[in-house]
Amino acid sequence: MTEARPGDPGAEVGRVLGTADATPLQFWTAVTPGCYLQLDDVVVTRRELPDREPVTIAGVVTQVRARHEGAQFDSDVFAIADGTLPALVQEAAEITTTRVDPEFYVPPSPGALVYRAEGEARSAALHFDRMERRVPMGMGRDGVPVYLNADFLDGSRGAHVSISGISGVATKTSFATFLLYSVFRSGVLGGDAVNAKALIFNVKGEDLLFLDHPNSRLDEPTRATYAKLGLTAGAFPDVRVYAPPRPGDSSGTPDVSSRLAGVDSFYWTLTEFCADRLLPYVFADADDERQQYTMVVHSVAAHLHRYTQPADGGVSIDGTRINSYPDLVDYVVEQLTDDETRSDWAGSAVNMGTVNAFARRLIGSKKDLARLIRGDLATRRPHSVNTAESAQVTVVDLHNLPDRAQRFVVGVTLKAEFERKEKAGTAKPLLFVVLDELNKYAPREGSSPIKEVLLDIAERGRSLGVILIGAQQTASEVERRIVTNSAIRVVGRLDPAEASRPEYGFLPAAQRQRALLAKPGTMFVNQPDIPVPLCLDFPFPAWATRVSEAGTAPSETLRSITQAADPFAVVGSRVNTLSDDDIPF
Repeated sequence: MTEARPGDPGAEVGRVLGTADATPLQFWTAVTPGCYLQLDDVVVTRRELPDREPVTIAGVVTQVRARHEGAQFDSDVFAIADGTLPALVQEAAEITTTRVDPEFYVPPSPGALVYRAEGEARSAALHFDRMERRVPMGMGRDGVPVYLNADFLDGSRGAHVSISGISGVATKTSFATFLLYSVFRSGVLGGDAVNAKALIFNVKGEDLLFLDHPNSRLDEPTRATYAKLGLTAGAFPDVRVYAPPRPGDSSGTPDVSSRLAGVDSFYWTLTEFCADRLLPYVFADADDERQQYTMVVHSVAAHLHRYTQPADGGVSIDGTRINSYPDLVDYVVEQLTDDETRSDWAGSAVNMGTVNAFARRLIGSKKDLARLIRGDLATRRPHSVNTAESAQVTVVDLHNLPDRAQRFVVGVTLKAEFERKEKAGTAKPLLFVVLDELNKYAPREGSSPIKEVLLDIAERGRSLGVILIGAQQTASEVERRIVTNSAIRVVGRLDPAEASRPEYGFLPAAQRQRALLAKPGTMFVNQPDIPVPLCLDFPFPAWATRVSEAGTAPSETLRSITQAADPFAVVGSRVNTLSDDDIPF
């Protein structure tokens, strides 16, 4: 092995192969005896040209092979191993070009020396030197940090992240939270980091309810890895947790079991449900939009918006007092089945079959949504998820809700947040939205109110500073326009059938195969700056990912927002906002 000389990018590891075609975009390297190249290693070579400056060609190893040279038959391997047949073992590596400098696209010369790229040469090969703002993502296979160009994350030149992988193995949510932590703590946002927000929907267990607790399993090697990435290992310092009220609980106690402090309930009053036209989000399945009764949905929502009046915590419609969501459903169904009032609520062109289809679905929602749409809780009490008035990280817990209720919460919350950003008219401060099971909320086929909101975020969110970090098991089942608008694509462990889909065409063949074997914490990240996806390992979370890991949280994070509310707030109060002094920020 030849040691690196002054001016070399690193140690010599081989020469450009002369028995395989070398092109400006791909070539093979014969590995020097005693050396090795593994997948994802970064190498560099140089081509001398007449009357021009030398061209430096850098690339990433995308395949490696080893063979006996001198063997004719498969059985020769035994004779060679016994020493009775002479042969040489030769390793070779396929190099996919990542950078040509200057951009004069010529193939490397067969026999040219190939070096392992280190230091500045590695940064240049992976375009890190061109990134003015770099977000640490993890460590490469060579144990050196790998970066993401923040310009393609915060909307400057691109936005949105799509993360795919098998549930429970691909660690999609863990990587999403690590990416958020890195963005907030690495300094890439400058002064804007203080005001930047994150909205995380927790759909599985209570794992994300302890982001503000340090991880008790954090060890010194992991702390050292964070230090190499330029980060301090620790919990998220500013977190607010929201959970739905417990079923049948008239006091609105948050429905969580593992976290007993610093959790607030979220719900919607009957007045808000009617005035804000939230009825379409009750019918949030993609299949619903293909049914004829959707015209009834919008007609009834308009009628509720027009004729509903607040009434001491409940609502009054045409003189009838209503104090709960089930009562509201029964009243609407009664009006639709009455021949005298049906046309006022649903229009004259709707037949009874369509009305009955609507009524059946609406009646079926009573059990799922009764605890979320309330007429018996204080309206003055803070109960809305509003990231502008919350902590830096807002976690909305959905895991105890049935599917219909989860869709309702996601759809209504995203609608409110997006409209709030639209009214602000500026991209700053940024809002990062982390949503798992994206294929459920924005499926490839069909249409729904939630899907329309997510499409709006994917297509216009960049200009408004709303960044979607979506995770799913199968990107092939997510609406194409959402995946296409994601500048950053991340892949963890994949199912074999899913890996063969065209949505993963950005992965080289070898990486597709490796994605079937990837261990938890290993991700393949594709970004516009680099023509080859980079393989990385992100560090173990420094924050608790379950109650058994939760260390002691700072005392200020244990105080919920409702603890600052007026304890004498009564049902029916028409004051629905607090002064700045009432909310502890």
